[in-house]
Amino acid sequence: MRAHLPLRLMRAAAFSAVCVTLAALGHVVAGGSGPEPWAVAGGGAAVMAVSVLLAGRERSTAAISTVLSVLQLSLHELFLLGDATGIPVAPHPHVRGLGESLGMLVAHLTATLVTGWWLARGETALWALLRSARHRLGAMFRLLRLPAVAAAPPRSARTPVTPVLARAVLRHSVSRRGPPLPAA
Repeated sequence: MRAHLPLRLMRAAAFSAVCVTLAALGHVVAGGSGPEPWAVAGGGAAVMAVSVLLAGRERSTAAISTVLSVLQLSLHELFLLGDATGIPVAPHPHVRGLGESLGMLVAHLTATLVTGWWLARGETALWALLRSARHRLGAMFRLLRLPAVAAAPPRSARTPVTPVLARAVLRHSVSRRGPPLPAA
């Protein structure tokens, strides 16, 4: 089953909203300032474009989590460029050492995997509903469809039918039904 444009756009919009919101919240919680509006808008547009391309059919949990992880990393880097403090000299100015870097990586990865799993469950539920609706609507339309009138066979193909008289059929039947016998 494939998704047509309206469904594709709705699925892509939901995925983009979750992805960009998760990246912006992760950026703020990790110690960065809020991302610039142009970075959020540009990242949202890029994520929406990728999402529309991939929203044509049902995706697995692994595919959703992988795409979400790659997009989260890209948005994280974009938000760093759009940080209010300017372009950083170090790759991540809010990270002080390996322990904090590892902690941030684990936090980002955990949030991304949980969100990917959550989106995949929604994806599965949506496609199950669509299949059920298609099945039910198909059954309803099959019931409403008028039976086709068969064309009469040509006269030469007909076999002559001899009428059966009711008396001939009932000639050997015996009927013993009558009024009840008087009580003795």
